[in-house]
Amino acid sequence: MSGDNPYYTRPWMRHYPEGVPPRVETPAVPVSALLDQAAEAFPRRTALHYYGANLSYRELRDQSAAFAAALGGLGVRKGERVALYLVNSPQFVIAYFGILATGAVVVPVSPVYSSSELAFQLKDSGAEYIVCQDLLYANLERAGVKMRATVVTGAHEYLPTLKGVFAKKPALPEGPGIHQFQKLLRGGAAPSPPPALDPRADLAVLPYTGGTSAQPKGVQLTHANLVACAAQLRAFFPELSAGGEVVAAALPLYHIYGQVAILLSGVTLGATLVLFTSLDLRQILPTMERQGVSVFYGVPALYEVLKNHPKMTWVNWRRMKLVVSGADALPEATASTWEERTGKAILEGFGMTETAGVSHVNPTRRIKRGSFGVPLPNVEAAVIDRDTGAFLPVGEVGELILAGPNITAGYWRRDEENRRAFLDEGGKRWLKTGDLVRMDEDGYFHYYARMKDLIKYRGFSVFLREIEEVLTAHPMVKAAGVIGVKDPKVGEYPIAYVVLRPEARGRVTESDIRDYLKENLAPYKVPRLVEFRSELPKTDVGKVSRRDLRQELEGL
Repeated sequence: MSGDNPYYTRPWMRHYPEGVPPRVETPAVPVSALLDQAAEAFPRRTALHYYGANLSYRELRDQSAAFAAALGGLGVRKGERVALYLVNSPQFVIAYFGILATGAVVVPVSPVYSSSELAFQLKDSGAEYIVCQDLLYANLERAGVKMRATVVTGAHEYLPTLKGVFAKKPALPEGPGIHQFQKLLRGGAAPSPPPALDPRADLAVLPYTGGTSAQPKGVQLTHANLVACAAQLRAFFPELSAGGEVVAAALPLYHIYGQVAILLSGVTLGATLVLFTSLDLRQILPTMERQGVSVFYGVPALYEVLKNHPKMTWVNWRRMKLVVSGADALPEATASTWEERTGKAILEGFGMTETAGVSHVNPTRRIKRGSFGVPLPNVEAAVIDRDTGAFLPVGEVGELILAGPNITAGYWRRDEENRRAFLDEGGKRWLKTGDLVRMDEDGYFHYYARMKDLIKYRGFSVFLREIEEVLTAHPMVKAAGVIGVKDPKVGEYPIAYVVLRPEARGRVTESDIRDYLKENLAPYKVPRLVEFRSELPKTDVGKVSRRDLRQELEGL
């Protein structure tokens, strides 16, 4: 890197909410201490609400401690990886804190993974223990990875009595090495002495993040990374009161966004988490209003569905303290329509698995639409030239780099990727995010694209996301995905996949869409091909998966 760093002045701090410090002291404690502290401060407060059933903070701590003791009895030791293959449920939270209390490492696994994807993550992480949803056990068997111990549990185990009677209850598997969750909790295993942990060095969670075409890679998050991010979020929103908030847990907790912004930040606050296993809005919306949800974290795809849902008005969104969007860029059309219909603005934020979930968010009273906000306390951010590595002047587009206590220790067993992903400058270790952004004169950051999603057509820069935003602004377009196709004559050209709204099918043609694009884009940005689809592949947080579209085109 070279050149002066204009970002060291941290111009964003002047827009922090009143009372938010530029630096936050984060305690050097393991993640499990967050639950212990909440249970001491708010023992009788409801920690988890699950379809009518409640679990207090004292009960949650006690059951997590019992599960930790049971894991110790199964042979789990500090540093060993334990896969968590569960949907949102009390068992997820109990097992999560129980695993961490043993000093072992949580390996969260997506419940929608195929058997081959599951097998890869189990093998790559070296997980020899797994906590598995009963409905997912058949997929685990198909994966064919030998486990030292498998703990199986079902959703009905924590439902209220009447709901539990009618819940679907597949017979729990039996056999050597298979254990039932509830029997372990009731087994009375003697607790082991707490492991000696170094929060800055010892891993807590090993989530996996996707690559462009390669296999996903594990992101090493230490106890200090996670505690820091939760503390930074807590400091940035001083309007949230300890022991007084209710947080909707509609996002998947296995994903780092939900895990940190909802679970860990919620526990840090002593908040009540309202757990939802599936995105059934007919159930979610009335439950949110009955429970008095005050904090809601979502993703753009969810807000797009919500704003058009006939029951959206069941929720008094205006009364909420926070409505936040992350995991993908929030289209301005979605943000403006949402605010018009609800009277509540969405705070757009930014984060990655590598940043323990969150690095930026808009201040509550100084929202800048079209920006993903300002860095949280303790987070350093800068923009560099992606070719030379020099710091860029304020206002220019380049690669976002980040430093701070929430930044990953590195990728799991990926030495070459670690060498490429990090750089040292000014006494700090910076993560190269691979995201193209700019910082404006107020210190707010604006997203342009992943570097891999910027293509060059005859030397012109084409941002695929820009084309997608123009497409989804069309009143007859429900969703769109755009990818680049290599061509020796022009470099790369864009092609578009479009899902029409039901009322447009058979009425709107590909040529209609191309004509619309020609009216709204420069000629070199207009996709050479527009193809209609009934649906598009999505990531686990609802984004259109360009990776899957590329692989499909390449016949992989």
